Amino acid sequence: MELAQLGRVLLFVGVLIVAIGLALVFAERIPLIGRLPGDLTFGGEGWTVYIPIGTSILLSLLLTAAFSVVSWARR
Repeated sequence: MELAQLGRVLLFVGVLIVAIGLALVFAERIPLIGRLPGDLTFGGEGWTVYIPIGTSILLSLLLTAAFSVVSWARR
């Protein structure tokens, strides 16, 4: 792998990490994320289990659409 190509990959990974970090910081302000139908929450004294099934499905659909558009645009 050439150094220029490695540099581009590292920049992309860095931008991706920043985007994920920003999403985590502002996640509480995004409506419905974490409270969609299908998101399960169980709890008791001193413990909580959260299973985000609905959010995972929505995120999967959005990422699939985004990657499909990028793939289509690169042709």
